[in-house]
Formats: sequence, structure tokens, C-alpha cells
Amino acid sequence: MYENNYPNSYNHDAPSSDSVNGYSQGSGDAYQYGSSGTYYSTGGSQYQNHTGGQGKKNKGGTGKKVAIAVCCGLFFGVFAGVGFQAVDSASDYLKTKTEKEQISQQALPENSPEGALEDAGGEQAQAQAGIPEVETGNGTVHATVTDVTEVVKAVMPSVVSVNNRYVERMTFFGQEYSQEVGGSGSGIIVGKNDTELLIVTNYHVVESAEELTVQFTDGSQVQAQAKGQDMEKDLAVIAVQLSDIDASTMGRIAIAKLGNSDELTVGEPVVAIGNALGYGQSVTAGVVSALDRAIAATDVSQGNQNEDMEINTFIQTDAAINPGNSGGALINIRGEVIGINSNKIGGSTVEGMGYAIPISDAKPIIEDLKTKQTKIRIAEEDRGILGITGVDVTADTIQLYGFPKGVFVSSVTEGTGAHKAGIIRGDIITGINGEEVVSMAELKGELSYYAAGTVVELTIMQGSAAGFQEKTVEVTLGRSESVQ
Repeated sequence: MYENNYPNSYNHDAPSSDSVNGYSQGSGDAYQYGSSGTYYSTGGSQYQNHTGGQGKKNKGGTGKKVAIAVCCGLFFGVFAGVGFQAVDSASDYLKTKTEKEQISQQALPENSPEGALEDAGGEQAQAQAGIPEVETGNGTVHATVTDVTEVVKAVMPSVVSVNNRYVERMTFFGQEYSQEVGGSGSGIIVGKNDTELLIVTNYHVVESAEELTVQFTDGSQVQAQAKGQDMEKDLAVIAVQLSDIDASTMGRIAIAKLGNSDELTVGEPVVAIGNALGYGQSVTAGVVSALDRAIAATDVSQGNQNEDMEINTFIQTDAAINPGNSGGALINIRGEVIGINSNKIGGSTVEGMGYAIPISDAKPIIEDLKTKQTKIRIAEEDRGILGITGVDVTADTIQLYGFPKGVFVSSVTEGTGAHKAGIIRGDIITGINGEEVVSMAELKGELSYYAAGTVVELTIMQGSAAGFQEKTVEVTLGRSESVQ
């Protein structure tokens, strides 16, 4: 234990100064003990010794020893705790610094200076570089937080806005009315030939179009024409004449690189680019939420339960796909188009679920549509007509009577091209010049590309004792003043 080296004695022989333990007080008082445990100075001051007599005066020395021991113990404990904490903190700091240096070496591009991540803001810069660490039960994994600015910058010139002006017809109390309306969507530049720039989009973006306009990223607009379409797959290719595009615009646009959607994985980052809400090109980002989602081609959310529906598979993503995004690009972080967005699928009944046509499924269809002859819409007063009235064959009729899908001819006007070609009431028109038609609106849309006097080839299904037999007939289109 601790030893008290300070004697409890007073010097009574110093009349001119008080001295305690060899130290002079300089007051001239000398302290003396009385018999009753009191002590007094020669100056007359008296002090009471509360500890009793002289025999107990060493008790104060023992308490002092205990106090000193306690204090020393406390100080030792405090300093020991601080020391251990400092060592622990230093160890954590060195470990974190080592990990950051390893991450920095992995993340920095070859031309970047060492330590650039920390210079850019430590953990925030590390997250922007795409390598934050996530602790799991199976160890440490690296999650990717991607900066897509460079990818978007490279792909944006290959995405266009598509504006569609068409005539909407409706019947009210037996009277037919029509009005001109407009719609907007997106498209992807997928190639060019000697005279045309070729753009893929959704079929529903250009359906029944009276006039198509394409707007490039520099804001310039040009007229476009339909080239080929696949209604069942909701795909269409349109063409822009190279002669209509300014040289400055040609220098700013690009042809998209098509990727492989078969190699996608769930959770992979994706970016959607398109003409959202018709405001112009915009970008949304997300991940692949699911693959091979089986959904009917017809939007069942609109209640079209009486139509035949083809089941197709789509890419599901949480990147926002809004009206106007249809026909736009879904790209991976390498800038490759891996899907063609479609807002029609799912509609507004869901949130956080967008869909895209897998590019691997679309590629062969796109290549086929690119080879079709470009169709230039004819002015309404110059268009040819068949000379029939027709109605759509409904799903109920198909199911109950085994009718093929197409346009049921309910009447034929005598003297018209259809009458001369041998078309009769009850025939079902299923195609024109090799293009499938399943509704009267679609048949009218196809006829809008042909002038009066043009000979077209119709595919019809004609009833017989053995059932419907396919037949091909040639029809010379009449003028619009004839009754249709």
C-alpha cells in the first residue's frame, strides 16, 4: 500500500514563525497542545481537537492514505479505459482506411489519379462510383449504384419522338361523327438504307395515322411514312426520307445498338428513354423486376374480353413507363437496347410495373418489317374504295360458328370493284396485299395507302358446303364518290 512520508509533528521551538513539517508560516504564532485536546497559538487563538486526545491524532493520517489510494485507483481505471478505447478506435480506423484503399483501387478507371474517390467526398463518392458494400449472412457483396449520364448521352441521339395525327370516328344515335385528334409516342432508330432512315416503334403508336411526324433530339421535325407493322406483336417500322433530314441533324443522330435480352438477369440496372407524356425525351431508371412475364397482347384492363388474345412474354421493370414512352428504348448499362417499352401493357391500374418487348423476340420481326415497301398515305379525296360494307367478326361468332377472324362482308355495292371481283355477302376479308386485317378500321387504314384505280389483292374466306375456303381475288379500287 501507499506510505505517508509526511510526519504529523509541530515545531514548538520557533517563537518567531509557525512551522509545520518544516515549512515556515511567518505569522509569529507557535501552536501548543493543551491537556484537554485543545491547542492554541501564542497569539491567543484556540482550536478544538475533535478527535479526542493526542493518542488518536494518527487517525487522520490513515484516512488520508485511504483517500489517496482510492483516487489513484480511480485515475488508473479512467486512464486504462481511455487507453483501451484509443487502441480500439485506432484499429477500426486503420481497418476502414485499408478497405477504402482496396475499393478505390478496384473502382478507379485506368486514367484516374489514385485517391480520387476520397478527394471527391469519401463515402458519397464511393457510392457514386457504384461499389458500396452490403453485409449479408454469406459475407460481403458489392451492390451497384450506377451513374447513367454517359450511357444516356450515348443512346439519346438514337431515340425519337413520334407524333400521330388521326381521325377518330364515333357513332351517336345512328349518326357517325369524326374529329381529328393527336397522340404521341417514341421510336428507336434501327437502321437506314439508300433513301430512308428506319425507326421501330409500337404498332399502337402509329395505328390509324393520317399523318406521322418524327422529332429528333435537336428539336427538328420531319414527316414519316409507315413501312411495315405487326399488330399481334405491337410492332411497327416507319421510315423518314433522308432527303428530308438536314445535314446538321444527320450529324447529331445515331443508330441504336441492339443487345441480347436473353442474357438479362433479375435485378440488373436498366434505363428507359422516351417521349413521356409528349413533353419530349426524358429518362427513368430502375432494375429488371422480372423476366418472361406472360401477358395477353390485348389490354385486358380495358375489358376487351370478347377478343381473341395472344399471350406474349415481356420484360418487367420498375423504371417508370408512362404514356408517350411506348416505342422507346429500354437499355442496359452498356447502352444496348434490350427492350421496346410499351405503356399499353398494364396501363394505369398498376404502379411501379412497366413492361417492354424483349429485343431478342423483336429482332426477327423488325428485320422483316424493314424490308417492306414504304407506304405513303394518299389524300382522302384521292383514296380508292372497295365498294362494300363490313363489320368485325367478334370472338363470340368465332367461338359459336367457327368463323375466321377478319371483316365480315355484310353488303356489296353493284358495279364496284368488289362486285366485279366476285365478292359476295358473307365473305370474310382477312388480308390485303399480304397484310393481315382483323377489323374494318384496320382495313380502312390499309386502303388509305392506295389511290383510286389501283389494283389490290384481297385474301378472303368464302363459305362452302365443306366450310370456309381461302381464296385470293384482285380488286380495282373505285373512287370515293361511290357508295362504300
